[in-house]
Amino acid sequence: MTLPVLLTSLALLRGLGALGVRRFATWPAAAAHAVAVMLFMTASAHFVPAGVTVMPNHADLVAMVPSAVPFASAMVYLTGVLEFLGAVGLIIGRTRRAAGYCLALLFVVMLPANIHAAVAEIPFAGEPASPLWQRIPEQILYIGVVLWAARGAEPLPTSVLRKPVESGRR
Repeated sequence: MTLPVLLTSLALLRGLGALGVRRFATWPAAAAHAVAVMLFMTASAHFVPAGVTVMPNHADLVAMVPSAVPFASAMVYLTGVLEFLGAVGLIIGRTRRAAGYCLALLFVVMLPANIHAAVAEIPFAGEPASPLWQRIPEQILYIGVVLWAARGAEPLPTSVLRKPVESGRR
């Protein structure tokens, strides 16, 4: 479900850019916002109670966590918060680059959970597990899109990055 959300959001946002909405005027900017839409959707599942069956829920995500990872429930909450923060970071132009790089790292860190879920055939939202041949390319695609969005972001002005030099002092 995440890939159609990403692609549909990207097409709609870039279409708005083509119609003159400056925020979505470039493909990387539209991609950053499309990933944010996808992340708001996926991150919300991290906080959905187990009794909810119309969408993935917290229990589904806890089941995906490999047994070697301690505090699986807390890790699911943590990754949900990080996804929300990353989505907000992608929307804000000044933080887009940092958010994209951090999200790429987060997606790499979460890859073992996706591999575990596929190999152990852990059902997700009542559906059979996605096969490994599908999960890994999708994860690579998400990493590529956030890096593309990050590289397309404008760098911080150098005046923000360094302190002003005092003149007249010896």
